[in-house]
Amino acid sequence: MIQKVSIPGRPAPLTGKQRSFLRALAHSLKPVVQIGHGGLTDAVLAAIDGALSTHELIKVRITGSEEVSAPELALEIESGTRSTVAQVIGKTLVVYRARKKDPVIVLPKSSAKPSKTAKESK
Repeated sequence: MIQKVSIPGRPAPLTGKQRSFLRALAHSLKPVVQIGHGGLTDAVLAAIDGALSTHELIKVRITGSEEVSAPELALEIESGTRSTVAQVIGKTLVVYRARKKDPVIVLPKSSAKPSKTAKESK
């Protein structure tokens, strides 16, 4: 069984159920931050960080920079803001980071049931 390990300073990885929950919440959201031709600068990271502090769940739209793909930017955003990208669809990212005080979004618990082995199922 593969065990997920959390790295200090980074949030714990999301389960599939939690990602699905966040995608459903983000469906009606409009992009709050846009990444233009300048790419992912310190100012853009600061804007994403501020928006996450306020909203917990945001959409980020990539309008410029054809040379960098959305999954590559997702990794940079995750490491730069200590957040988790719940979805990459086209040029739109759904980014989540729980508030330390008074979180509004409560993620569903991971259902970590032990799997049955071949001996137990007989």
